[in-house]
Amino acid sequence: MPMKNPVHPGSIVRHDCLEPLGLGATEAAKVLGVTRQTLNNVVNEKAGVSPEMAIRLAKASGSTPETWVRMEAAHDLARALKHEGRIRVERTSPGLRHRARNDH
Repeated sequence: MPMKNPVHPGSIVRHDCLEPLGLGATEAAKVLGVTRQTLNNVVNEKAGVSPEMAIRLAKASGSTPETWVRMEAAHDLARALKHEGRIRVERTSPGLRHRARNDH
C-alpha cells in the first residue's frame, strides 16, 4: 500500500544528509560531481532524483540507488494519485487486447 504523502527525496537529502554534515550546496555538489544548480533543484524539490543522481547519492551516503529510486517513485505516484480522478481511461475487454496484439 503506497504512503499517502511520502516526502520528496530532496527533503531527505537536505535534512538527513547536508544539514547534519554542515555541508552547503556548493560543497555537496562538488562531492556528488554535479552542478550546484542540479543539486539545488533536487533539494528544493524542483526536480526528482534521477537514476544517475540515485547512484551518486548512494555512493556518497552508503545507501543503495534502489532506495533513492523507490523514494522518488513513491513520491511521484502519491502526487499522481491525488489527481487520479482527472485521468480518463477507456477500459477494454481482454478479447480486444488479444486481437489487437495479433493484428500486427
